[in-house]
Amino acid sequence: MTRLRDLGARIDARQARIGVMGLGYVGLPLAVEFAKAGFPVTGFELDGEKVRAIVENRSYIEDVPQSDVVAQRETGRLHATTDMNELTGCDVINVCVPTPLTKTKDPDFSYMVAAVEEIRKRLRAGQLIILGSTTYPGTTHELYLPLLEASGLRVGEDFALAFAPERIDPANKKFKVRNVPKVVGGETPLCTELAVKAFQPVFDTVIPVSSSQAAEMVKLLENTFRAINIGLANEVALMCDKLGLDVWEVIEAAATKPYGYMKFLPGPGLGGHCIPIDPTYLSWKMKALNFPARFIELATEINTQMPVHVVRKIADILNEDRLAVNGARVLLLGVAYKADVSDMRESPALEIAELLLHKGAQVDYHDPHVPELHLDHHALKSVELSDEALAGADLVVIVTDHSSVDYERVMAKSQRVFDTRNATKAIRSNREKLRKL
Repeated sequence: MTRLRDLGARIDARQARIGVMGLGYVGLPLAVEFAKAGFPVTGFELDGEKVRAIVENRSYIEDVPQSDVVAQRETGRLHATTDMNELTGCDVINVCVPTPLTKTKDPDFSYMVAAVEEIRKRLRAGQLIILGSTTYPGTTHELYLPLLEASGLRVGEDFALAFAPERIDPANKKFKVRNVPKVVGGETPLCTELAVKAFQPVFDTVIPVSSSQAAEMVKLLENTFRAINIGLANEVALMCDKLGLDVWEVIEAAATKPYGYMKFLPGPGLGGHCIPIDPTYLSWKMKALNFPARFIELATEINTQMPVHVVRKIADILNEDRLAVNGARVLLLGVAYKADVSDMRESPALEIAELLLHKGAQVDYHDPHVPELHLDHHALKSVELSDEALAGADLVVIVTDHSSVDYERVMAKSQRVFDTRNATKAIRSNREKLRKL
């Protein structure tokens, strides 16, 4: 325990070396923020191209300005490597690796287990391990703690272990790493204390909770709340479609109520690493306890069917002018999972494109953030958004509402437009061409 108390002093003096395993959308921003706070930081990444980018002072994450990488590299505080042996020299290790789903929609812990195994091989007294990857309640205590204690060291005495969920929202201009409160739950009170101490120089607010399980549940509640409410908005969109109503008008009017209502918007489907996946982790855990997570399962069913609904609407819109999907030229505007990012994880555009291609459509896409799109059996490249491309498409489908696109020009030059994001709400001309979700 003396070594852990010494670690607290090293953190206070900003002499503790911080390790970050996984330099993706979560890990790289965290590593840069630790370096900006004055800590020496080593980022661990299996992808040699990402390591090379950091070594060459380049950022590959849109939310991390290249100037920040350059500045922290020049101070000597930011280092990146593929060599896991350097974990031995780290005092605090943050695990920020993916936690995806398998094809059968079960949690895939392989990345997390591999990361913790690398740590276990080199675990020494006086280290703090912080898991940040989203997972089911109990993972830290039931799975990762036994793996680490297999080293012969004991939690709370020789090493510390905590869970602190990531809350990154790509492309959010208002809420960045520092000003989003950090939730932390440790395996023992000392573990929590040390994790709070480590994060306080980086985050404006740190929120300790009673256990790692509580911290894991916090993350799942946040995104389950969003998934269920988006599912409700999507079901309302389906209802309005049947009733001949404009769902966007209905939602905007409902949002004028100053209490008791929070605006969520429908769309072509859920995307990103969190909202489509996190509720499934909770549902999976509850099934093991013979407790059906009915809200989660219903919302998941609705949300995952939205790409199918979009393709049906595309067929209906073409059919209005006696055109078939088979052979139709369809131009997708935006394929990233949300506006103004390049992130393709779980993007509904992938399924929409696959379904259209399967039905015989000629699919092109334009996305200023995604130069290439790799599907199961096709590879596409982003086309220039020229007047000819717009006019030549039988239908232009707005899948992702990137702010750089001139939607007034899209409306003027296209034959038909299907807007799944309400990106054209401010445009009053050429409305006869427009169909909405």
